Amino acid sequence: GKRRYIKHFESKLTDADAEQLETQHWIETSLDHNYITSQVATDLIERYEMLGKKLSTMISKSESFCGKM
Repeated sequence: GKRRYIKHFESKLTDADAEQLETQHWIETSLDHNYITSQVATDLIERYEMLGKKLSTMISKSESFCGKM
């Protein structure tokens, strides 16, 4: 219901982007401590980078997601 407020929606997307960046950090930390393989880390980082790009696009076009409800 709060998607009608563009600034609120952008704020939530920005929070989500920060979380995905933090997750990338922890993936790299896991790799550094040999909890995961480099292939697993690479696959996960690629997925999170794609997610970050999608979130960035949504932030830049937030008005199109916040139509009248």
